[in-house]
Amino acid sequence: MKQPTHELQERIFDEGGSEIHLSDYLEILRRQWRLILLAGLAGIGVGLLHFFNTADTFQASTRIQITRQSSNPLGSQAYWMESWWNPEFYPTQQEILKSRGLAQRVVERLRLWEDEAYVGSAAGKGPGSAEADQAMIGSLANRVRGGLEIREVKGTQLVDIVYRAGKPEQAMRIANAYAEAFIDYGKAERRQAATSASTFLADEIDNLKTELDEKERRLQEYGRQSDIVAIDPQSNVTLQRLDSVNANLVEARKQRIQAEARYNEIRNRPRESVADSLSGGLVSTQRNQLIELQRDYTTKLKTYRPDFPTMVELKATIDEAKRELDALVEERAEQAIDDARSIFQAAQREERALAAEYEQIKQETLRFQSASVEYNNLKIEVEAGRELLNNLTRRQSETNVAVSGSDESTIRQIDVALLPGSPVSPNLRKDLGVGLLFGLFAGVGLVFLFELLDRTVKTPDELERRLGLSTLAVIPDVSGRPGYGYLSRYGYGYGYGYGANGNRKRAREAISIDLVPHHRPRLAVSEAYRALRTALLLSTADELQVVAVTSATSGEGKTTTTGNLAVVLAQLGRRVLLIDADLRKPRAHEFFQISNRVGVVNYLVGQSSLEEIVHPTEVDNLVVAPSGPSPPNPSELLSSESMSDLLREARKHYDFVLIDTPPTLAVTDSTLLGDMADGVVLCFRAGRLTREDARACTHRLRQAGVKILGSVLNGYRPLRGRLERGYSYHYEAYGEHAEQSRRDAVA
Repeated sequence: MKQPTHELQERIFDEGGSEIHLSDYLEILRRQWRLILLAGLAGIGVGLLHFFNTADTFQASTRIQITRQSSNPLGSQAYWMESWWNPEFYPTQQEILKSRGLAQRVVERLRLWEDEAYVGSAAGKGPGSAEADQAMIGSLANRVRGGLEIREVKGTQLVDIVYRAGKPEQAMRIANAYAEAFIDYGKAERRQAATSASTFLADEIDNLKTELDEKERRLQEYGRQSDIVAIDPQSNVTLQRLDSVNANLVEARKQRIQAEARYNEIRNRPRESVADSLSGGLVSTQRNQLIELQRDYTTKLKTYRPDFPTMVELKATIDEAKRELDALVEERAEQAIDDARSIFQAAQREERALAAEYEQIKQETLRFQSASVEYNNLKIEVEAGRELLNNLTRRQSETNVAVSGSDESTIRQIDVALLPGSPVSPNLRKDLGVGLLFGLFAGVGLVFLFELLDRTVKTPDELERRLGLSTLAVIPDVSGRPGYGYLSRYGYGYGYGYGANGNRKRAREAISIDLVPHHRPRLAVSEAYRALRTALLLSTADELQVVAVTSATSGEGKTTTTGNLAVVLAQLGRRVLLIDADLRKPRAHEFFQISNRVGVVNYLVGQSSLEEIVHPTEVDNLVVAPSGPSPPNPSELLSSESMSDLLREARKHYDFVLIDTPPTLAVTDSTLLGDMADGVVLCFRAGRLTREDARACTHRLRQAGVKILGSVLNGYRPLRGRLERGYSYHYEAYGEHAEQSRRDAVA
């Protein structure tokens, strides 16, 4: 089924968009400056409230230097144990500074469980169970972390530890305690790694000494039994092979010991340190992302509450990032341990293989040589054992030196935190500035929100775009409201028509918009009605003699439009008849100050003729047929044959017949009369009529087959410059000639 043409037009026009200039937005803000100012003042009030209700916060900061240094006490160049070129090193150190473990060290160092500021009345009480004490220390550590902020000094090895607390002494103590605890943490970590390596080497040396003593004893015993003093290995190929395999075995054993030491070292090192050196930048990237999320959360926490949906979602994102980072650290650490274990096992297998080969060659030597070969083997084993023992002893000495130097921390405190002299929060200037800025933004948002929610028709563009109606005329608002009416800038309005530069007392003298083209022909609003007359006469190529004027709802200026249109048509020298067909709420008799005793109702019931119901007016060539007494059945009278007879007779005696009809949405009278007329003019009041009512009005008339000639937009309040751009006419301002024009009109 084909969609009706007018419905399709409505749908198409409703989807369109009107052009809006920057000046339009500025004018909207200018009109609503009071709301914006009120919102700004409210924002300042909120800022003051925040300032007076926020407790003082003091800030102390200390600066430390973190130097890179290898953490491998064995001197190995294994890539997973070096951090010199590790880009994750400094982010890792910053995360350690923020960790709960370091906060617990601070709590224990300062014995905060004895501080009433943290534990209240529980301060000084005796110790409880180990679990309760640990839980209390963990809780205090979390509270301590809440005031901590770590600031990296870009391009340097320096880091600022900033702490905020309610008391200046407290802020200074905890900031310095953090620096000292971090330095002790670095020392302890280095000491633990070096001690573990030294212990392992000591155990290996003891085992090797025991084995070497046994071999020397066997060598001496065998020499006494065999009476062997010395042999020349250069003359025996088997001995040369045995010497070569034994050298390889010694080297394999050395590699196995080092691999085992590395394996034990990695197992004892913190997993996060191992993962940092193995991830190839991935752990650093994820940690940096987590840091950025935490910074973002901290920044937004100053604006939003933690239970705000955006903050809850951001908190969930941070938790997920932490879980992913922990999983990655665990994965990389396990990989490093597995790699070290694989190297250790490979070295162990190689040692076993060489040992087996060595035993095989030794058996061959025993089969083909005399007892001197056994003596030589024992001697070689003893010499190799002594060489290995010397190597391990030297390495142990180096490790002991590393242990003794582990108290030399790679972290130094450059600046000690000082006692803050004044609080950093609350800040009156900041609170007022933020409050004012927030209030202004909220005010601007409310202004545009109200504009967006406003469903009324405000411009002629909307009539043409949404309803597909041509705009015959735009009647400016003459209410004289400050900042609105086009006429207010020229000093005239609904009732204020004596020059902008004239006396304010005279400006208050009332002149009605009724009959304004007759009384004030020089006004721009009078020219707007003459423009309506011209547009109406050119609106159709068919004969246009009887025109009905209606509106969607009451109060949209249809009677005023009908009366003033009749005036400007009569000013052409044509005979004009205005029929007041609004039998429910007639107003034409008030408009022209005539009697309403006899009118249209008398004609329709057959009591009077056309000549008896028309009344002359002060406007030449214009007569009015008022409604007459109120009938009980207006719709039946207007749809009767008598009404058709009235219009046929009026066509014979008058050049133009204007019919003032009731609102279309209220009753069906306008639809009945519109069908009898040559066309209908729709009156809409800008800023009052909703789009839905305007669309329903045009739809009802079109459904009834009524010809709509166009629309008139009354009470138009243009944005600054809009009326001048599209609907302006240049006339002499009604100022110094206003009084003369009034006297001429009266004469």
